Amino acid sequence: MSKSKMTEEIIKKNESVSRVFWRFAIPSVAAMLINGLYQIIDGIFVGHYVGYAGLAGINMAWPIIATVMGFGILIGMGAGSLLSMFRGERQFQKAALVLQTSIGLTIVFSLISMPIVAIWGKELLILQGAMGDSLLHGNDYLKVFIYSAPAAIASAVIPMLVRNDNSPKIATTLTIIGAVLNIVLDYLYIGVLAQGLQGAAIATAWSQSVVILLGIIYFLSHHAEIRLTRLAFDMKKAIRICHLGASSMVMFAYFSFVIALHNRLLMEYGSEVHVGAFAIIGYIATMYYLFAEGIASGMQPPISYDFGEQRYHRIKGTLMLALKVVLISGIITVALLVVFPEFFIRWFSDSTELIATAVAGMRLHLCALFLDGVLFLASVYFMAVGKAGKAMFVSIGNMVVQLPFLFFVPQWLGVDGVWLAVPMSNVVLTLVVVPMLWKDLTILMSKKVVINDATTVTTS
Repeated sequence: MSKSKMTEEIIKKNESVSRVFWRFAIPSVAAMLINGLYQIIDGIFVGHYVGYAGLAGINMAWPIIATVMGFGILIGMGAGSLLSMFRGERQFQKAALVLQTSIGLTIVFSLISMPIVAIWGKELLILQGAMGDSLLHGNDYLKVFIYSAPAAIASAVIPMLVRNDNSPKIATTLTIIGAVLNIVLDYLYIGVLAQGLQGAAIATAWSQSVVILLGIIYFLSHHAEIRLTRLAFDMKKAIRICHLGASSMVMFAYFSFVIALHNRLLMEYGSEVHVGAFAIIGYIATMYYLFAEGIASGMQPPISYDFGEQRYHRIKGTLMLALKVVLISGIITVALLVVFPEFFIRWFSDSTELIATAVAGMRLHLCALFLDGVLFLASVYFMAVGKAGKAMFVSIGNMVVQLPFLFFVPQWLGVDGVWLAVPMSNVVLTLVVVPMLWKDLTILMSKKVVINDATTVTTS
């Protein structure tokens, strides 16, 4: 790698905050949304070809799948943050070691995940209330996932590392290739070969494997700024990666836990139809979640880079812009879902009973959807500036706050209480996190900030 290539800045001194933000956010959002098509396309094919029992089965398998994918998010976000920080500090050898260590961590977590799914997968489905057809379908998916767990982890890691290597467009392209291939293979395995959820799992595994292969080729090529020239593992870097990425993994674990608990409660207070409706609501909400996560993920590289460069004045501008985007987009999304619910639900099913159940549930469950975007941003911001403890607080708080609502509210309101537990807990947690975020930002802005190479000022 040439010296000029190694010392190239990903963010120029005179480049505006908004321009840098959108340069990273647009590819990141596109990658997240396209990557979300893996699950959404599965849901569309399963809903139309298998029915609500298939939707219930895949929704009960999803907490297990998401927990395993959380290892990939942990590595990708943690290593990505370190890569950007070291690039900002011009420590390129350390950045290369982070890349090498992240590959080793991917292998380690893959070896841990496979026996866990094999031994406890079916029991975890039963724990969620799965029975009959929903248990059969969910177990069909997990039988394939036992062997494809490494692909699920690595396919989450690779695009994030490529993006933080100053190649967001290539990262997006990799994700697009995987998503398009998944659509084609879903049609083949589910629509043509009628292999149900087992076919959906096979289609996803092949698609993810192609993304991994292309990503590795990228890091071996001259297009990569931090090239993968050898394999090495640094325990200190591994611990730092896990420390920084832990909050993102906990967020994924939180989603897995909440989905699993909802499945259990919906089976207790309702039926498989309610779990199928919850699956549809989840697929629809996923589009906003992924958009907000894409904004947060796109916000991370410039914030981490500016933090390494000590250009603190830019960090506030980036965060405020990201907050405006997720709030406005979230409010618009909620309005559309309330006014036109059937339009979105019919993508997944034509069943009158399922549509009616999903409409009622969606209007309650997603009424505070935009607050999830705020919580995403808060967690990623703290991680991006190296405050893993606060990032973890937001992620764990998101899980802990929901428990009393999920325990008590359904006892009072039945199925409606299950739908309302999440928005109610989001309101409470937001009232805690927003002041914490503002206080941290105020302290950061009171430090010395670099305006250019020659000038330093102190803000108050």
